Amino acid sequence: MLLPSALTFKHIRSQTEKICEPLTTEDYVVQTMLDVSPTKWHLGHTTWFFETFVLKIYSKNYKEFHPKYNYLFNSYYNTIGHRHARVYRGDLTRPTVKEIYAYRKHVTQHILELLESYKEKNLDTLNKILLLGLNHEQQHQELILIDIKHVFSRNPLCPIYSSDYPTSPKTEVKNIQWTSFSSGVVSLGTDGEEKFYFDNEGPKHQVFVENYQLADRLVSNKEYLEFMNDKGYETHCLWLSEGWDLIQQGGMKNPFYWIKLDGQWHEFTLEGVRPLKLNEPVAHISYFEAEAYARWANCHLPTEAEWENGITRMSTDAFMNKPLDIHPRPFREHHCPDGKKITSENMLGELWEWTSSHYSPYPRYTFSKDAIGEYNGKFMANQFVLRGAACVTPQSHVRITYRNFYPANTKWLFSGIRLAKYI
Repeated sequence: MLLPSALTFKHIRSQTEKICEPLTTEDYVVQTMLDVSPTKWHLGHTTWFFETFVLKIYSKNYKEFHPKYNYLFNSYYNTIGHRHARVYRGDLTRPTVKEIYAYRKHVTQHILELLESYKEKNLDTLNKILLLGLNHEQQHQELILIDIKHVFSRNPLCPIYSSDYPTSPKTEVKNIQWTSFSSGVVSLGTDGEEKFYFDNEGPKHQVFVENYQLADRLVSNKEYLEFMNDKGYETHCLWLSEGWDLIQQGGMKNPFYWIKLDGQWHEFTLEGVRPLKLNEPVAHISYFEAEAYARWANCHLPTEAEWENGITRMSTDAFMNKPLDIHPRPFREHHCPDGKKITSENMLGELWEWTSSHYSPYPRYTFSKDAIGEYNGKFMANQFVLRGAACVTPQSHVRITYRNFYPANTKWLFSGIRLAKYI
């Protein structure tokens, strides 16, 4: 098995730094809530991953860059040792941003030298950890954008991350089209057909589904406003108990980043504050809100099996080649080769889509007992699975079997709603 090329490694590492180019030094340091990590912590942590799991093990005579970085940039690996508490990441003015970039340069150079010089016969173990590290870095590329959006949203100056993206066309939202699927046994997950997959995406197994239909697109801002105007946030019978408690506590009354100015809804985006666009998918929705909307619409959120079975049969290669963006694109009609139309040429890849499935291991999933075993398995409780991808997800990180997972009250994620219903 060949190791990742130096070109691939350099490209992914440099892409992280490219994402940071619009930021000022001050932007790198702020932590606005527990779920948000400072940008410089992301840069340090992804570098620590390669230093800890690759260089310290496979590179002879490697000396760590700083003796206390293992403590500062360990995220949740108990096997590796004690770590700086997540809630205090934003308290650190040191190491400086300049020092973090020097750390990145140091580790990147040593990884490139390792790729050039490694001569051991068995490359499988090293290859797996390098691929995991690169995909881990891509996860943090996405998190940098998610987190900096929250940081900027808390600033009264409403900073703009970028205004280089094209203006969205003004199109009407067509009615949802439904695709029907017959009951039966379907496959879920992967056994390694993909070039890379996280351990929680397998093993492939069989699941029974009932007769159901799956929507061809996400729920739009226009449709979600109809839910709100129909007192959706005031009707207790639509809500799970924990969601209703959040509403009563004043913690949930509209999608995250929606702002009412002069009686009109606006939305904070990485392009600044702008009027809400009705022809875009509703974003930054918690599981509680997605589930309540589905109940209001006389539908349900798809299970993982319904989602993967449906999307596998409905999707096109366009999903796998979606461009990176900083905001979900509006719905657009697309003409298929058979003359039919679907509602959106970008049916997938705009927002992570909530499913009704609890995040748990697939049958025959093996919990590894080493440090890497802490990557996914130990989080399999009290979270729901999201599928698909978001506009901020790196293109090469997109695949149908990917299982994202977050607690039900999560709203800062680029998340949306796709409906399903039984027939």
